[in-house]
Amino acid sequence: MDTVLITGTTSGIGAAFAEKFAREGNNLILVSKNDAKLRQQQAELQSRYHISVEYISCDLAEVDAVDMIMEKIQSWGLSIDVLVNNAGFNEAGCFTNTNLSKELDMIKVHIKVLTALTKLFLPGMIERGYGRILNIGSTGSYMPCPNDVVYAATKAYVLSFSNGLYQELKGSGVTVTCLCPGATQTLFAEKANISNTLLFKLFVMQPEVVAAIGYNNLQKGKRVVTAGLYNKLLVLSAKLLPVSIINPIAQWMVKSSIYSGPSGQKSNHKISAWHRCCP
Repeated sequence: MDTVLITGTTSGIGAAFAEKFAREGNNLILVSKNDAKLRQQQAELQSRYHISVEYISCDLAEVDAVDMIMEKIQSWGLSIDVLVNNAGFNEAGCFTNTNLSKELDMIKVHIKVLTALTKLFLPGMIERGYGRILNIGSTGSYMPCPNDVVYAATKAYVLSFSNGLYQELKGSGVTVTCLCPGATQTLFAEKANISNTLLFKLFVMQPEVVAAIGYNNLQKGKRVVTAGLYNKLLVLSAKLLPVSIINPIAQWMVKSSIYSGPSGQKSNHKISAWHRCCP
């Protein structure tokens, strides 16, 4: 029975991971922002699977979030066997019109927090000769994404970081896996105003399926996993085709969200913004 720390657990892929690890008999530490949802999730998982579930309510974009997590875990006297760096969000759109504060928070959560948590818990894993780290990348890890440039750049970091660390840890008993999902049926797209895009209308996967793929390949110690056949073909295309071809395709896949508001109706403000910076 492992102790598993998962970030971003109250919805989407993170919630599916919590369910999957609990079903397999692991004890959990859940990290997310919504205290009420965390309490409910804790009660449901403990009741359903008869495991131990602790939770930490914090905003990972805050300066002291990582210190708070470490202090809590130390106060409980727990060691982390499996770390799932899942938390994330998106701020999509033309770069000149997106919110800088949200983008900087995205960089903090996707890069700084992921790196810090790995740095803090990895030495204990190495000392015990056992550990699993699962970092959530994206199909965007493999290609530039016009109109989603910061998100894709942060996910490129996650993939590169995971690949390099995997090699460093060979023979230590600790493995690093980077799971790269594509479009997934969660609140992620709605919050980023990209649910109306072609990307989220075709070949959308369910979070439970993505989590199962991630879990199974984590247990096998796989280095990188792309979830779903369509996404594997997309990644292969990104590797084989020049950026001059990939760029307009990627832009076309997210273009409809720039033209449309939440209801799918035309937005003159967004259209004019598109023509100014994204011809």
